[in-house]
Amino acid sequence: MGGIGMRAPSTELPIRFENVTFSVGPLTILDGIDLNLTAGAPTVLVGPNGAGKTTLLRAAMGLVSPTRGRISWGGRVDVAPLRRAIVFQRPVMLRRSASGNIRYAMSAAGLPRAEWKRRTDEVLGLVGLDHVADRPARRLSGGEQQRLALARALVRDPAVLFLDEPTASLDPAATKAVEDVIRAVSERGIKVVMSTHDIGEARRLAGDIVMLHRGRVIETAAASSFFAAPATSEARKFVAGELII
Repeated sequence: MGGIGMRAPSTELPIRFENVTFSVGPLTILDGIDLNLTAGAPTVLVGPNGAGKTTLLRAAMGLVSPTRGRISWGGRVDVAPLRRAIVFQRPVMLRRSASGNIRYAMSAAGLPRAEWKRRTDEVLGLVGLDHVADRPARRLSGGEQQRLALARALVRDPAVLFLDEPTASLDPAATKAVEDVIRAVSERGIKVVMSTHDIGEARRLAGDIVMLHRGRVIETAAASSFFAAPATSEARKFVAGELII
């Protein structure tokens, strides 16, 4: 595949957090984060609401700067986010067709117009929406809108794709469709870093797990060992499906 085929290693990776703190006024949202995000299977962020997952994704994207500490991409701190993309939990659909949303994203990314039709067909096919290309985006189901948001992100040819609770509030069929896209994207060599509060989704998709609680990373592990033998009490509660306060 042209723009989103198997890719060479990216200068974006690894993404390294070194003692990163992010505060808003007196509120500390991220607290001394040390983390290394490397190429490979999806990294899944887990933890209760308010743990800092969304802010960590925004910081890794480069949308917010640390109050203290340092974030680097491939060893550099001055990398423009041209090869990173992020999809938020409730993506906004533009008042145009599904393919029109894709064309807008390509225009914003500065892609040559001669590429637009091929790339539109390519990404809509990847996310399974080629049959609704001409339908108004705002009339698509919630799951279809989430897949369209993924397609919009993919036209930028990202090396790293950040996803914030990509299946929140979707029914099982829509969730499976989104998860299938995430697997397909990962198999093409794009690094996926995503948050979820769904333990089943974390089990199905994660190569490794980062668990956050009260703005701190309390556990990082390969998914297999995290679920088989969680090391902290908070992780044991999460794996058992209990509430973490």
